[in-house]
Amino acid sequence: MTISGGASLPNGVTNGFRRGTHFFEDYGVWNEAPVLIGTTKFEPLPDVKNIMITGGAGFIACWLVRHLTLTYPHAYNIVSFDKLDYCSSLNNTRILNDRRNFTFYQGDVTNPSEVIDCLERYNIDTIFHFAAQSHVDLSFGNSYSFTHTNVYGTHVLLESAKKVGIRRFIHVSTDEVYGEVKDDDDDLLESSILAPTNPYAASKAAAEMLVHSYQKSFKLPAIIVRSNNVYGPHQYPEKIIPKFTCLLARGKPVVLHGDGSPTRRYLYAGDAADAFDTILHRGQPGQVYNVGSHDEVSNLALCRKLLAVMGLPHETPGELARWVRYTHDRPFNDHRYAVDATKLRGLGWSQKTGLDQGLRATVEWYRRFGERWWGDISKVLSPFPVVAGMEVLSDSEPVSDHPQTGAAATTTTTAADGQGKQVENGEAGDEDRRGVGMY
Repeated sequence: MTISGGASLPNGVTNGFRRGTHFFEDYGVWNEAPVLIGTTKFEPLPDVKNIMITGGAGFIACWLVRHLTLTYPHAYNIVSFDKLDYCSSLNNTRILNDRRNFTFYQGDVTNPSEVIDCLERYNIDTIFHFAAQSHVDLSFGNSYSFTHTNVYGTHVLLESAKKVGIRRFIHVSTDEVYGEVKDDDDDLLESSILAPTNPYAASKAAAEMLVHSYQKSFKLPAIIVRSNNVYGPHQYPEKIIPKFTCLLARGKPVVLHGDGSPTRRYLYAGDAADAFDTILHRGQPGQVYNVGSHDEVSNLALCRKLLAVMGLPHETPGELARWVRYTHDRPFNDHRYAVDATKLRGLGWSQKTGLDQGLRATVEWYRRFGERWWGDISKVLSPFPVVAGMEVLSDSEPVSDHPQTGAAATTTTTAADGQGKQVENGEAGDEDRRGVGMY
């Protein structure tokens, strides 16, 4: 493996990695885990050779990094570009270290010199842009940083892509840009109006507008992808499935926000990797593709499914109360999202892993590796963790045995932006979110 962008190891140490000012030795947990990739394989594209994947050490992107590296070893060179934030880990791709077609570059998408250096050094012709700041709680109280990373960072990447003549720019967005979908509404198409309801989703919608403008103004061959929630092994345990799995494995109850009634659709990470592989090989520049599953479940029902997979009694109210607690909801919480993936299925993609099967695989992985993959995760398992720089800090809010209704009207002082600003209490949303985000 080649570590670029100034990353270095302490004297005398040859096996480890840095995160901020901290150094973490490699204890080999990555070598014990199964190597997980998607299932698709296409005829390699003749005009694609060197692929840069931003956020490559994060959750969804690491699945694609592994999939492309291992599925197309003689066709594509993969460069994982990541600044190594608190919720990313080199463990996610360390199994690729000895692959000749894999490189890791430590860099920040908001740093033009690092972006250009990576693009030019590795002669990049194709970009998958996953990297984003996505902790929705922080977006309520510290939204400037979301504009900086998600909008300005995308702008830097677009301008750099234009400069070097990128042949494919695949921008990874979210289904949250559409806003809330009512129970009796039809699933949303790619042509549906964007109506984001929180600063995070708004920043992703704004980034899409920049992508669209570069398509029109500079003929940049770009594709936009909007996915619903993705889950599976390798996800940092701040999201509802890995977080609740780790809590239950510790014998501790989970904490739902509000009354647990909001629903989300979930897609297994292997199916998501297949979707991006399909879009790379069969997607058309200038198009938007929804990536969506049919597995929709409320947060409370999801808790029941996890309890069942883990063999914990939950059939009676008393048994359920042993494992499920409640706290207040966020100031505004979209009831559901629902996208129509017919267009993507027309390219040949299909969902292969149902929710029950995917949950079993995910729970097994977290039981074996979850507590060792990122080091001590105790603080992130609290109901309202916050982020200060590269550190995750615990926070506490009132917890009840009974469902909570109505949005929180109070504010709490957190270290979310490293300065103890006032932010409204709440929880984060989709798969790409970082921090307290649970679904």
